[in-house]
Amino acid sequence: MRYSFLIVILFFLSSCLDEDKKVIPVEWNQKKSTDFNKELAIEQELQIKMYLEQRKNWNMLKTGSGLQYYIYENGNGSLAVAGFIAQVETEITLLDDTKCYKTAKDELEEFVIDKSDIESGIQEGIKKMRVGDKAKLIIPS
Repeated sequence: MRYSFLIVILFFLSSCLDEDKKVIPVEWNQKKSTDFNKELAIEQELQIKMYLEQRKNWNMLKTGSGLQYYIYENGNGSLAVAGFIAQVETEITLLDDTKCYKTAKDELEEFVIDKSDIESGIQEGIKKMRVGDKAKLIIPS
């Protein structure tokens, strides 16, 4: 009992010592937010570049949004367009090759192109493909 009482007193004393430290509030505004996002985008672009340096055989194409895609197996169907129903097999990995998600074996995910809540980078990538194509997409945040 005496030890727990001492521990409680030490806890209160140490918490009182922290009062001497002043917290300086940071004014966050739109410019700081924009600058922060630009720095993150530059860092991410460098990470993607380093990732692709290790995969020189991927012939990536880049869109204006930053999406990079590589169609490594050509199908023979029509080009995907908005409103079409896409049925896809998906495997999502991070740049460090950590697997985040994979469609169950022998199953397909189905969504309407540009009419669903599927991530916009995936939608854009699908619209670059034909039925039967297999592709790798790098979608920046």
